[in-house]
This record gives sequence, C-alpha cells and structure tokens, in this order.
Amino acid sequence: MTDGERGKAALKNLKGKKNRGGGANWMDTYGDMVTLLLCFFVLLYSMSTISEENWKALVMSFNPLATETLTVTPGGDGPNADADEAGGPVDLQKQIDEDIEELYQELTAFVAQAGEQSNISVTKDGGKIYISFNQVVFFDGDSPVLKEEAKPILDTVSEMLSNAAESIDEVRVLGHTAQANPKRPNNVETDRTLASQRATNVVIYVQEHSEVDPARLVSEGIGQWRPVATNDTVEGRAQNRRVEMIVSGRDLEQELQGGILQYTTE
Repeated sequence: MTDGERGKAALKNLKGKKNRGGGANWMDTYGDMVTLLLCFFVLLYSMSTISEENWKALVMSFNPLATETLTVTPGGDGPNADADEAGGPVDLQKQIDEDIEELYQELTAFVAQAGEQSNISVTKDGGKIYISFNQVVFFDGDSPVLKEEAKPILDTVSEMLSNAAESIDEVRVLGHTAQANPKRPNNVETDRTLASQRATNVVIYVQEHSEVDPARLVSEGIGQWRPVATNDTVEGRAQNRRVEMIVSGRDLEQELQGGILQYTTE
C-alpha cells in the first residue's frame, strides 16, 4: 500500500469516528434546555408564594415613604368584601354610627327628663359620646362609695349601653378631683387613689349591670390634673369634682389595622 493509499484510509477512518460520536451532541443541548426550564419554573413558583412581609420589605427598600393601602376585593363577606354589597363594611359602619347616634339621643333625653341638666352633661364629637357626672350625683365628699341614689341613674345608663353593646368599641370612665387648696396641690397618694377608686367603682357597676364586653370597659384616675374650671372658688371646685364617661363607637377601618383588643389573647 502506497503512502497515498494509507493517508486516504486514515482520513476515512477519522471521518467514521466523527460520525459515530456526533449522536451525543443533541443530548447535551437537550439537557441544557431542560435545566433552564426547571430554573424558570422554580423562579415562577418562588414569586407566586412570596409572603406579605417579604413583599412589604421589598417595597419599602425601594420606597421608604410607601404607605399601606387597604385593598377592597369584590365579592365575599370578609373584611375586604365589596363595599357596595348589602351587609358589607360600609353598611356595617353605617349601622354602628346610627347606633351611637341613637345612644346619644337616648342619653340626652334621659338627662332632660330626669331634670339633671345641672349635674349631668352629654355631648358628642364624631364617634364619641362624652358624659360628665358631677360628684354629687355619685359620691359624697372624699368618698369612693357609690351613693344609693346614684344606682338608678347607672341602671338606666347601663341598659342604654347594653342596647348598643355590639357597636361600642370602648367605655372609658375617668375619675377627677379638685385641688382643695388653690395654693398647694393635693396629696398625691390620696388624690390619685380617690380618683381611681371612684372610676373603678363606676366601671364595676356598669360591668355587673350591662352586656358590654368587660374587655371594653376601662377606668382611669386622673385626679386634680385636668380641671374644667378654676379651683379658686367653691363653684369651680364643684365642677372639677366629677366622673366622666367616654363612649367610643367602633371604627371598622381601624379594627382591620389592629383594634382595641389587639393585646388580648384567646
């Protein structure tokens, strides 16, 4: 065999080897494509299951001044139900506001009918009702014990609160005293204790005689520190010695963000 014939044979043999090995090239390409598709679907899945907290963190990282906006979802009967549907949040809030207004009208009518305008005042501001009782209505001087003649008044008030119980967010009772000596503050311990005991005793009576959720009843002893009149006169000190009751109506939008019961446990 000549050198030329041997060269042709070697070239033919090399071509045959290349043809036999070329079958694996398409498998490499196919494997790469499958791997890319897998990564793509894993990415889609991770995006579809992102948590609300992670999403908020991502948004805040781009815009620290971003604020959360309540999204209304059409249909359903949850907290984000369509506001136009009967029984939705708008209708419920309207009913709450009407209940609080009706409570205010009933309290005003009761005070007028009982002739207690000089001792009891009722005002309303927004979704809150403010009731102020002079000391003579509930207590004797320097005493935290409820007077017997005060109990029928609290019975009536408790009944009215019960009728609006589902629409009440909070009933806060504040105990106030007067500065007995205009030139010298009251004894701190005596002042705060008396104010707190009076507010607490009113709350206890309301809790025992109404259907308002006890978790929504709060008492506070303010003492002499929020006067509504001067302590230089007997009349002024009489006005400062009082018990205030603040009735707040429910605010559904605020409840969605964490209402008054957010610190309680099941």
